[in-house]
Amino acid sequence: MRQLQFSFRRFVFKPTLVGTLALIICIPLFIKLGEWQYNKAQQKLAVQAVYAKSQYNGVLDFPLTISNTDEVAIEAWKYKKVKLSGYYAPQYQILLDNQTEGNRAGYHVITPLKILNTQQYVLVNRGWVVAKDTHTELPTFETPTTLQHIEGQIWVPSKKFFTLEDVATQTANLAQTAWQNMDMKKYQKAFPIKVSAMAIKLDPKVTEGGFVRNWQIPVDRIATNIGYAYQWFGFAIATFFIYLYMSFTRVTRDNRPKT
Repeated sequence: MRQLQFSFRRFVFKPTLVGTLALIICIPLFIKLGEWQYNKAQQKLAVQAVYAKSQYNGVLDFPLTISNTDEVAIEAWKYKKVKLSGYYAPQYQILLDNQTEGNRAGYHVITPLKILNTQQYVLVNRGWVVAKDTHTELPTFETPTTLQHIEGQIWVPSKKFFTLEDVATQTANLAQTAWQNMDMKKYQKAFPIKVSAMAIKLDPKVTEGGFVRNWQIPVDRIATNIGYAYQWFGFAIATFFIYLYMSFTRVTRDNRPKT
């Protein structure tokens, strides 16, 4: 194969095969990675805008008519403030493990609320409780038995999470108290109640039946994602100029092309 080569004033452009292959592979890869980080930042900005808007909107009644399979409607209710009344059902309660507060390990208490005058339940994240020194010992706490009038923010647990449990282990431990992830499908299989796909993070101002609730803004590190995006784009530009620099050779008497 004839090697690409041409002269420009006192320089000869003579790229190597390895350099050309690196250029063809690296630049599209770096651009793709940059776009990925940039798109992540834009998605987080959109979520943050919805979250911020929800802080200024009024409190709405919890939507009882939305189907668990209607993902579009469920997504539209994310982060909205809602209110409802009902009774806690601690027999179907779970603890969400690996939650930290001020560098201390603990759990989030997830208790289903039977919505008043219905057969429907909604999971309520009542907040954080500290773990005991021996992790095999679960914390003890009280759950109100009286009618609860609660307010909170719609929380749609992610369907994407990492677990080391295989399917057999998950099936065998459906009704265990401490869970590694808030898996709604797993919960619906574990307990004989009709539970909404939308959960609620209890508002910090609700005093009865609540624990530590320093809810964080649902997205962060937007500036970091933007920085990573520019970094990858910078790598693509740098790769191109390095390729040019390494491919041009200054013509001297010793390396002048023979005619």
